[in-house]
Amino acid sequence: MQTVRASRGIVTAPHYLAARAGRDVLADGGNAIEASVAVAAALAAVYPHMTGIGGDGFWLVREPDGRVHLVHGCGGAAAKADLSLYAGHDAVPQRGPLAANTVAGTVSAWEAVLDHPACSLPLARLLRPAIDHALNGVPVTQGGAAIAKAKRDELRPQPGAYARIFEPDGRPLLTGDLLRQHALGETLETLAQDGLDSFYRGALAERIAADLAALGSPVSAADLAAHRAARPDPLSVRIAGAKLYNANMPTQGFASLLILAIFDRLNADAADGFEHVHALVEATKRAFLLRDAAVGDAAHTSFEFQHFLDDAAQLDRMAASIDPAAALPWPQPPQWGDTCWFAAADSDGRVVSAIQSTYFEFGSGLVLPATGITWQNRGSSFRLAQDGWNALKPGRQPFHTLNPALAEFTDGRVMAYGTMGGEGQPQTQAALFSRYARFGADLQQAISAPRWLLGRTWGEQSTTLKIEDGFAPDLYERLAAAGHDVERVGALTATMGHAGAVVRLADGSFQGASDPRSDGEAAPW
Repeated sequence: MQTVRASRGIVTAPHYLAARAGRDVLADGGNAIEASVAVAAALAAVYPHMTGIGGDGFWLVREPDGRVHLVHGCGGAAAKADLSLYAGHDAVPQRGPLAANTVAGTVSAWEAVLDHPACSLPLARLLRPAIDHALNGVPVTQGGAAIAKAKRDELRPQPGAYARIFEPDGRPLLTGDLLRQHALGETLETLAQDGLDSFYRGALAERIAADLAALGSPVSAADLAAHRAARPDPLSVRIAGAKLYNANMPTQGFASLLILAIFDRLNADAADGFEHVHALVEATKRAFLLRDAAVGDAAHTSFEFQHFLDDAAQLDRMAASIDPAAALPWPQPPQWGDTCWFAAADSDGRVVSAIQSTYFEFGSGLVLPATGITWQNRGSSFRLAQDGWNALKPGRQPFHTLNPALAEFTDGRVMAYGTMGGEGQPQTQAALFSRYARFGADLQQAISAPRWLLGRTWGEQSTTLKIEDGFAPDLYERLAAAGHDVERVGALTATMGHAGAVVRLADGSFQGASDPRSDGEAAPW
């Protein structure tokens, strides 16, 4: 794989059909926002094991004038989702009706970002590729087939239409089989005709609510009607040569920024050597400890995240606490997550970094029969506690691993980058950004090179430092000698997520890259 170059715009996504849907919107005169909505919708049809309109989404948009704004399509817990609903449970179930306990905010984020004076293409044009892929079918990818097979025992027993849609012949779909989602396609057609607000209010919303009620979810029509996308200020931090942006609470965007701010203060003289990897892993530990103590619904914390990122002395102290030769003892409780990150940049200078997810593979496992929507299980991360961090309360937003990243360089470049992968998201962001920005690696090589992950992703109950093959042989030995619990996991593993990046260069041209671990591409215009 090589870095893709373009003169008029570029799109990257973890499935090639979604990337091409966005590129074609640019070719039809659309901008990066409109292209990204086309990507987001297409992913629901072609990558349903990773994302869909029954999940949440977060968007960073940099305007041509330099203004950066943020949209959160993040749903809160249903009014009925209180501790009494889970009497007899030690934790919120990870699958099934009680896991489907929050409103899906993805579609509200699409509506919010499209409420923009530069957006003029009809909604039907943006959703057209997704509708076509859902109604007429797409070949199942190798990764999608592997996940469906691995998760069959969890998903097949769930009430709803999962088995009918994803196992029409009584078995999980195989690589190359055609996946058709007629009900989802019809729902997307309704959204195109009636508007995106119809997901939350009106006849479509009533059908969604009826589906959810019939399957036993606590999410009601009133919960849907009460939902609105939010526009909080993005978080940011300055490092040498760049200003970095990411999503605000309830996401772990704070941790992603903090890792790179700490690393900026440490000595590392070569990409992917011991000093580089050790420094980023140790910065990750410090950032995660603070994240897990403070990050959550903005209404339930008084921590001043932006103030902390602006406090150079505080960041200096965190960097100074890192031993350059020894690892901080670990583990800490990790987070799950399955996600799709995507980005677009246009000739006007607009750059979008966006991410959306249903949390676990196929979310809660509830596929709504009348509408074909796979509903998220983001609320399964809530703690069944009266108070404290991420405690379940009606209306409360759960902690999110999702976080889209964006960087402005002092030389005029603008970069959007991100990945799926739960705990791995901040770590992969740090790896690819530091390779590209600090060590001058080619954009594609920064993504393709071997990666590491402290903690778990894809449902693995492990807190080891997982490292792909491909680093210098002595790196593994040096990390182990420093006290890291090293676990080698092979080359180019899905464990490390599906990353991507686009860069708008100072001369107005573009570069893009996608992850060989995914089914995606960077599509130029």
